[in-house]
Amino acid sequence: MKTSNKALKALLGILLFAWLAGATHADDYTETRYPIVLVHGLFGFDTAVGVDYWYRIPEELRRSGAEVYVAQVAAAQDTEVRGEQLARQVEDILAISGAEKVNLIGHSHGSPTIRYVASVYPDMVASATGVGGVNWGARLADVLQGAVEDVPFSGDLIGFLGNALAGLIDLFSGGGHEQDILAALKALTTEETLAFNQRYPEGMPSEYCGEGPREGSNGVSYFSWSGAKPLTNFLDPSDVLLGATSIVFLGEKNDGLVSSCSSHLGMVIRDDYRMNHLDEVNQVLGLRDLFSTDPVTLYRQHANRLRNYQF
Repeated sequence: MKTSNKALKALLGILLFAWLAGATHADDYTETRYPIVLVHGLFGFDTAVGVDYWYRIPEELRRSGAEVYVAQVAAAQDTEVRGEQLARQVEDILAISGAEKVNLIGHSHGSPTIRYVASVYPDMVASATGVGGVNWGARLADVLQGAVEDVPFSGDLIGFLGNALAGLIDLFSGGGHEQDILAALKALTTEETLAFNQRYPEGMPSEYCGEGPREGSNGVSYFSWSGAKPLTNFLDPSDVLLGATSIVFLGEKNDGLVSSCSSHLGMVIRDDYRMNHLDEVNQVLGLRDLFSTDPVTLYRQHANRLRNYQF
């Protein structure tokens, strides 16, 4: 009887250990071959005053085995400047992790930012994924750039207010980067974006709203997805802003800031999720359309997709 009790206790101990191990690392669903690096968009950050830009996403990816890093580049700056800032951080990540490459995922302005790194430093990049990416320009940037060029003193006002906001974000997130909202706006216009695409064409579709190659000529794999519903949850304060900015698209599918077609890069997973531009990164605090796919689930599925491609 005593032997039986000891065996039972041993078995319970083993089961408890297995449960605890599973609670911290339940499976290997998101365990990619290379680390994942998340790159924010315009006026973005990693963490500021307790708010995470990528709300719950890094934690959920790590839970199933992914090695995840959150980059911090200038909140408002030219794409190539942000790209060089990101490249230095990728070098550090490779040194820390011992990995040969990384999987870059960029939201909004983060998409052309990661494309720059993938084009200029392809040996460091296994894949580049755009989420709501500004890959063919942003119509709102066109409107604001037109105001800067045509309306007296508007450039001074936009520059002052934009740099002040970007500076506060940088201060609270500990970035330490110089901000230039006018350079950022110019870089995001359709004209400047098309010129950028000429310099860094890898992964880009040959025509607007087309689909690019999954593997670019540089050996990097390219993917993209985006939302197409500016208004998603009446409790979400960002819906008011994104509903207003969506007017500039004149009926074209968009997420409130970027048209669905502009988001296309490489293999287009989907461009019409029931999400707006902030839902794509699970903001604000996870509020979203009740009938939409959970944004966190999309990142987990994509990590698993990368895992299967990079076996």
